[in-house]
Formats: sequence, structure tokens, C-alpha cells
Amino acid sequence: MRIVNAAGRLGLLTDSGVIDVAEASGGRFEAEPQSAYARWDELREWAAQLPAEVRQSAARAVDGKELGAPVPRPGQVFGIGLNYRDHAEEAGLDTSPGSMVVFTKFPSSITGPEAEVALPPGSNDFEAELVVVIGRECHRIVAEDAWEYVAGLTVGQDLSERDTQLGPPAPPQFSLGKSFPGFSPIGPAVVTPDEFEDADDLAIGCVLNGTTMQDSRTKQMIFPVAEMIARLSAVVTLWPGDLIFTGTPAGIGFAREPHVLLRPGDTLVTSIEGIGALTTRFRARD
Repeated sequence: MRIVNAAGRLGLLTDSGVIDVAEASGGRFEAEPQSAYARWDELREWAAQLPAEVRQSAARAVDGKELGAPVPRPGQVFGIGLNYRDHAEEAGLDTSPGSMVVFTKFPSSITGPEAEVALPPGSNDFEAELVVVIGRECHRIVAEDAWEYVAGLTVGQDLSERDTQLGPPAPPQFSLGKSFPGFSPIGPAVVTPDEFEDADDLAIGCVLNGTTMQDSRTKQMIFPVAEMIARLSAVVTLWPGDLIFTGTPAGIGFAREPHVLLRPGDTLVTSIEGIGALTTRFRARD
């Protein structure tokens, strides 16, 4: 199943186009996209039983530019740092399998798959990331059960203003440096795990102005998705619709010599195998 936010309404993406869930369900489900995750199991059951003729007749063509964030108002947004060994190495930082770096991206930074982002002053960088969407409330679960609590996967960018994030002279502010407006684009769809041959091994990368910056696979993660969820849920309660940005592979701009930083007029395309792509354009802040 593939869920999208089509012009602000919950949509089911099919080979024929997008089905408006509220209309096709006769009002059983709300039109507001965030509402889907509180009833995720029920929505999946309904979608699986939707007759083929309804899938065909109710679908309409959709312009990618009308797609918004498929999870527009998550309750919690977690970020995992240094989760690819090659990225830790390029940053000159050591990482241990016994520890997992966790920060947050504030929900006000969420935007959609076709976004224009105003760049704040400073050193603005890119990080292609797989994003996990939680589908069931969970606390203190084991890794072996973790995928049962996943609604789906989507594409994300962990945009980062490094001067704020890293300091000095001020202390590091990871969450603030990664939470300017538009700094968390996600989309274009939330794709359920059963749609992938191997949800733990997906091609991931990003292209800046036509030049490949990052090119890797999610199997290179130090902490795979299930382990991440288990470790987070050992401390906090995860709620339906929460997001986990799972870390970035090597190739970020700030680790290059000279630095490759985002500038007004740049176009960044971020893609993950089996999900799709984000196109993020940048402008100067007013």
C-alpha cells in the first residue's frame, strides 16, 4: 500500500492514479492525511479489500506538484546520527555498536516532496535519509517484533545548518540546527514494508544540480530499522505517525574539501529505491 497527501487529502496511490480515501470509503476514513496513522491497521484492511473496479473508476491522475508531506503533523520526529560507518569516518568521528546517537527534528520543519526552502544564514548541508513511519503505539519492544509496528517507509532529507548544529562558540544544538522551516522534507509516499523485496536493503542517494553527492544502500546502517525501534522504545513510547530519520551515508557537503554547501538557486533530488524522489529547491531567506 502507498499513501500520499494529494492536495491536502488522504490518498491511496495505485497504478491507475490516486484514490481519495474519504470519498471511496463513504466517509469511513477522514480526508486529513495525518488521521490515517491512528487507524493504520483498519486502513490497510480496507485498502486490501477495495474492489478492482473501484480502484479503476475512483482513481484520478495526480500531478506530483500537488503532493504534500504524507505525514504532515507527526507527534514526534527522531533523528539517528552517525548510523552509517562511512559517514562517521568522513566526519572524523568514532561510533560504537553499543551506543546510538539520537536527536530530534521539530515537527514544524516538516514539508513535502516538492518544496522550496528558504536558506537561513550559515553553512547549509544535505543528508539523504530513509524515514520510518510508526503505525502502532509501542514501548519496550524487542527488535524481532519491531517491523510489526512500522506503518511504512518514505524518503527524507535531514537538512542541517552546521554553524548552529555544531558550534562553537555556542554549545552544539543538533535539534535547532536541523529544524529551520522546510528542513525536513518527506515523501512522496508512505510505502508499506510488504511492497519491498528487502526493506532493509534499498538504494539511497541524492543529486545536487545534476551531480551525484550520495550513493549508497540502507543495508550499510550500523543500527538497522528494527534495532533502532527497539532501542528508542526502550526509553520512550512511540506513537502512530511518529517519524524516525534513520541516518545518512557518506557524501555530505560539509565533509568535502572544499565544503559543498547549499545555495539559493540550487536543486536537490533525493531518492530511495521503491519509494520515489523528493525535489527540493532553495532560495534566499527574505
